[in-house]
This record gives sequence, structure tokens and C-alpha cells, in this order.
Amino acid sequence: MDLGITGKKALITGGDSGIGWHTARLLLAEGATVVLSDRAQDELDKAAAELDAPKNRLHAFAADITSVDSLAALHASVAEAVGEIDILVQAAGVTGAQGLFHEISDEGWTKTIETDLIGPVRLTREFLPDLRKGGWGRLVYLASEDAVQPYDDELPYCAAKAGILALAKGLSRSYALEGLLVNAVSPAFIHTPMTDAMMAKRGDELGVPVKEAIESFLDEERPYMELKRRGEPDEVANVVAFLCSDAASFVNGSNYRVDSGSVATI
Repeated sequence: MDLGITGKKALITGGDSGIGWHTARLLLAEGATVVLSDRAQDELDKAAAELDAPKNRLHAFAADITSVDSLAALHASVAEAVGEIDILVQAAGVTGAQGLFHEISDEGWTKTIETDLIGPVRLTREFLPDLRKGGWGRLVYLASEDAVQPYDDELPYCAAKAGILALAKGLSRSYALEGLLVNAVSPAFIHTPMTDAMMAKRGDELGVPVKEAIESFLDEERPYMELKRRGEPDEVANVVAFLCSDAASFVNGSNYRVDSGSVATI
């Protein structure tokens, strides 16, 4: 499928693995120039090497989305390498503080919100001038099923992702007439390093192999995931790539669930 993004320039945060990396692979295949960003330069370099793209169409710069100074430095590096971006995919995030409400401290709440909500706000503020300039822009946030179906043992993450949906919807009303379309994608239990770590911890706590930890998690915690498996990153990336494209020219302010039916409401 021709997504109409040949020559477009995309920045993907959280790009060294998982959904971000798979989105980069798809955008590169469609002719876009891609900049990967995440916290560790060595991991980014490894991820970029695995994409095996022409050097002039793939760049990798480390940055911390919670830091205004780091984002300014990232912007300078991106501008020097590719100029102004047309596409921004915000996929960086953490699970954050877990436990029941009375077990989570102010610090746990603050660190999670800082990364999963304030970080995307700062990232957007930094690159919004680029996205508004060309008369054509795409901004896609990775949210979560947790934004609309919160779980009691990870409320800071749930609250942050609910904020992401509100942010996306609000921004979609501000800049659409300038050609900037803003949307969100909400995955559920995807096979990423984040859920690998979650399931390894669950397996240790239950004294079972990771495979059994995944099966019990699906049965006990995600009963509406009708396919009874973790999603794969490329299954989410396909939807993200669509929202980055010309094919999504009438999609704005939407939240696409990629969750195997996990969210119980319509």
C-alpha cells in the first residue's frame, strides 16, 4: 500500500525497540526519512543497524523526553540532519510505579507522570513549530487500553495515559486547519521489552515459567482479550503507520484501540 509519505521526515521516540522500532521499519519501507530517539545511544545505534536503511534516510539521537534541555539538543541534531520534521510518533514511556493506591508514594506518582505525560507535552511543544509549518503534519501518541479501562495496581500509568488521550483530542482541535492531524493508538499487552519485564516478574512471584505467567495473566487480568495472546509490535505499528500517512487524511482526534477486544465497552 502506498501511504503517500515518500520524502516525509519522521521522528520516533521510544524508537530503539518494540512498537517504535517496528513503526520506523514501516515508514522507511514507505520512503520516509526516519530519526530514532531514546535514552541510550548504544541501544539506538544497535536498533538502527538492525533496520539496515540507507544512512541518509535513518538517523539516531539519544534524548530524554522529560528534559527540556535534552529535547532542545535533540531538535538541533534533527534540524541539522534532516531539517524540519513532518511526522512525530511519541512512543516513549514506562510502566512506572505499581501497587495498590495506598502503596504508591508521591515520588512514584511524580516519576510516572513526568515520563508518560509531561514528557510527551514537552516533546510536542519542542517540535510543534516544525509540524505546523509545511501545511501537512502527523502527530501520533501511543496511549494504552489503561487510559479508558484503568487497573487498580498501576493507577499512575493509567492516569497518565488518560491524559495523553485528552492531550491528543485537544491538540486535534487546535491545528487541523493548518494541516496537522493528531491521533492516538491504544495497545493492550503487546510483546515488548516492557511486558517481557512484567511477565518475568510475575513468573518469579508465582514460581512459574514466563509462558505460564502470560497465560495466567490473560485469564485473570485480561479476560476480554479474545485472541488469548500478546499482540506483536508490528500489529500496532501497522495502525500507527496508517495514521502517519496520506491515507488517514480525514482521521483526526481519534483513538485507535489495538487490543484484541481487551476494552470491554464499545
